[in-house]
Amino acid sequence: MRAYLFPGQGSQYPGMGRDLLALDPLAEIRLDQASEILGYSIKSLLCDGSEEDLKATKVTQPAVFLYSVIWAEILGERFEPSMVAGHSLGEFSALTAAGALDFGDGLRLVALRAAAMQKACEEQPSTMAAILGLDDERVVDICASVHSETVVAANFNCPGQVVISGGPVGVQEAGQKAIEAGALKVVPLQVGGAFHSPYMASAAQALETALAATTLRAPRCPVYQNIAPNEGRIDPEKIREGLNLQLTGAVQWTQGVRAMIRDGATEFSELGPGKVLQGLMRKIDRQAAVVAVL
Repeated sequence: MRAYLFPGQGSQYPGMGRDLLALDPLAEIRLDQASEILGYSIKSLLCDGSEEDLKATKVTQPAVFLYSVIWAEILGERFEPSMVAGHSLGEFSALTAAGALDFGDGLRLVALRAAAMQKACEEQPSTMAAILGLDDERVVDICASVHSETVVAANFNCPGQVVISGGPVGVQEAGQKAIEAGALKVVPLQVGGAFHSPYMASAAQALETALAATTLRAPRCPVYQNIAPNEGRIDPEKIREGLNLQLTGAVQWTQGVRAMIRDGATEFSELGPGKVLQGLMRKIDRQAAVVAVL
């Protein structure tokens, strides 16, 4: 059984559009369609934009989404997932590739999500940092012990790598406590704000309103959502519920991958730019087969 994994923000790279266009003529059709939907030439940015251009949240999220979803479309009958999962933004790619969302609806939601997250970042200063070398539970306890500002464990990426999210002072305090508790390293992340934390409440509300007006269908295979990683979901309303909670809830990636293995996944393929999830996969389960997308 093959599981497909869809990456999130941070996997983009300059020239990714040219690589996509080289795969199949369908890519140009879809990128032109996407440019019309978004109101700017995402195709030009994907092909010729600089690293700085692609870092803007309003560009990054649609860019990664488009690369993943168009690639899945190009695969056609070769795209036969037994289950799918996406990391943060990648959850929208996974749902679109698996047929739960139309291409246009998926892109519109991603664009709205990106704009709402950017606005939330501007409303209140916040940040994120990666804690390396501590157990998940220890990081959760450390975040709970910080009282200066709200800090939460936001991304459980793999054993020994947890990203925390919150106010700048609180994140710095939590990082210091992590070092004192034996963390190998604390890495501040170059992000606009505290994703997957209460600081994204206004963005989550905007996304919930948009989701309520969007048609969701049962996907062709189970989707393991970030907020509910222990079960593969097919029920559209449960999926909608998971998406509504995603922006303020944690990305439980380690737990989701382990659940897929428990439920029979024997091969994993990353469908998107970069190889971030392949690296995490090897740290979650060294025995799992990571297979190239053909």
